[in-house]
Amino acid sequence: MATEQTVRSDEKVLEVDDLYKTYRIGFFRKRVDAVRGISFQVGRGEIFGFIGPNGAGKTTTIKAILQLIYPTQGVARLFGRPTGYPEARRRLGYMPESPYIYQYLKPLEFLDLCGKLSGMKGARLRKRSREVLERLGLGHAVDRPIGKFSKGMLQRIGLGQALLHEPELLILDEPFTGLDPIGRKDVREVLVEHRNQGGTMLFTSHTLSDVEMLCDRVAIIRAGRLGAYGELSELLAPAERRIEIELEGVKPELREQIDRIAATVQGEKELLTAVVLGDEVIPQLLEKALANGARVLAVRPHRDTLEDLFIRHAEGGEANN
Repeated sequence: MATEQTVRSDEKVLEVDDLYKTYRIGFFRKRVDAVRGISFQVGRGEIFGFIGPNGAGKTTTIKAILQLIYPTQGVARLFGRPTGYPEARRRLGYMPESPYIYQYLKPLEFLDLCGKLSGMKGARLRKRSREVLERLGLGHAVDRPIGKFSKGMLQRIGLGQALLHEPELLILDEPFTGLDPIGRKDVREVLVEHRNQGGTMLFTSHTLSDVEMLCDRVAIIRAGRLGAYGELSELLAPAERRIEIELEGVKPELREQIDRIAATVQGEKELLTAVVLGDEVIPQLLEKALANGARVLAVRPHRDTLEDLFIRHAEGGEANN
């Protein structure tokens, strides 16, 4: 979860209220409910993670927010205004999941086009374009056609056009796709800088470690419905205290005893990790381990990860609406 200092306020930069999107497909006009009653809010100064399995409705929701498609029901508001208001739309930057970029253009030519579409021009546009390219590690490629870029470089230039006009709100659909570990680190730093300069952000990602590292709050959707939603620190707080005990030299007969005591046991051969519920179980398990000649390597609180939370909701958790 986000670790940098951030200035957040109660102002709602983005509001989504009871959003539905239904498609009719095929010869028989089969009904497909892509989004079913989603509601959430993004406050000024926060990084908001919008996550879910493939086909959950993330991109459909984003497109409905941006009016690239129209919702069947419900509304979305940007800066307190309906999303169609030009003055509200000028205050956001958007990076689609698969940015389409004219392959024959060079980076500065592409950013010049994007900047003019955003109302920028002249020396400000030229200066800002070079700043963005340098910050995203593309300064060495200013004379190279974009068609010669790698997948990671295409992601960077796609992010660059979204950042170019210094928007108050960034909406990014899978910004880490195609990036190597160094590229992901660089992009994370750029996004944190944007937030620290007063920006707000919503992004989707299947790279859950990046979501957990960056986000203040998250929403998880499954089959078009909203599941977990709220502060990441609260969502990952366990309902019951769990302790992780790491043991070495565990014989089969001891493993059987631990299986009866612990909530979960992982490991192979003589090295295993047991998770127990509640402090009162710890002395019992440790006593059995030491009596059977096992060595205690660690006793530590067990903390859920975002991946644990995601899998619970994606594989069978109940949605809230």
